[in-house]
Amino acid sequence: MSRRLSTALDAVTVTTTSDPIFVGRACKATLIFTRANHSSGSSTFTVTGSLDGTTYVALNKLITNATNAITEGLVRVASVILSSNTSSIVSLDMQNDVYRYIKVTVTEDTDGTHTCKVLLEVDND
Repeated sequence: MSRRLSTALDAVTVTTTSDPIFVGRACKATLIFTRANHSSGSSTFTVTGSLDGTTYVALNKLITNATNAITEGLVRVASVILSSNTSSIVSLDMQNDVYRYIKVTVTEDTDGTHTCKVLLEVDND
């Protein structure tokens, strides 16, 4: 196994969608969303997945870093909203699904600088 860190969105200041990120050999995927230069508004981060690199579908498979009861299982969401200068880490559910590509989108409301980094654990076989 090896790990690859890439920057999907690099300090963008408008609503932006990343280039496709190949995750076809990934066993695990962790994303960190960051909002900086906040004065008002919020930033909404979403992820789409594709099997073929052409058709992308919104994923409701982001596992949050939320505290929950053991009986609840993992909390999965479709988006992460940041309303201050902060960061949030999520994992992509790779146990139940397989994707070849993902794209990350940030939708800006008012202002801010937005970054997303993706860490993949990749099978070297």
